[in-house]
Amino acid sequence: MRFRDRRQAGRELAARLRERQDAGALPDLLVLALPRGGVAVAAEVAEGLGAPLDVLVVRKVGAPGHEEYGVGAMAGDGVPVYDEEALRGLGLTQADLAPVVERERAELLRRERLYRQGKPAPDPRGRTVLLVDDGLATGSTARAALRALRARDPARLVLAVPVASPQGAAALRPETDDLIALHEPAAFMAVGQWYDEFGQLTDKEVLGVLEALRERKQA
Repeated sequence: MRFRDRRQAGRELAARLRERQDAGALPDLLVLALPRGGVAVAAEVAEGLGAPLDVLVVRKVGAPGHEEYGVGAMAGDGVPVYDEEALRGLGLTQADLAPVVERERAELLRRERLYRQGKPAPDPRGRTVLLVDDGLATGSTARAALRALRARDPARLVLAVPVASPQGAAALRPETDDLIALHEPAAFMAVGQWYDEFGQLTDKEVLGVLEALRERKQA
């Protein structure tokens, strides 16, 4: 149930998804990766399925003074998706988070410009969109991404990950047309526990992965 690294996980995920593609369940496919870790997985998926790859940047909205504790997330130009229970528990309102949202929105836009290198975002309207990450824990960032994509009218919206917590997968299935997870281990504590190598990717490494995929497709 463990993966050596994100690339191996991506190849295994691509093999599972190819079965659906061969059955006609993934027509007119667009693969979108959640940076940073999801890019390494999604690159293998996109190559294995012969599909174009782009990124959908998501940023966590952290509690003021405790930024590591996520109370929401946002993707693209969509509005933030909040964990209302977490806000109530901390005595926070959405208005209290306005400065955090502004800061994270600026970082989101910076990363989008950097990763796309001036290219426009692909239009998902009427297409099968496959959203890929390296794993699914609570699902807060993926939920924000799925809702931002749903608002842009894809024909079909699919979430695919190598490993997911059962609770996270159950929470996100209503947000998707299909959810594929190679493993849903009951003893799930964190995504990284299911990888031998799980270092954080840098912006430079993300760009390298995207560029390498483009070069292979042009060869």
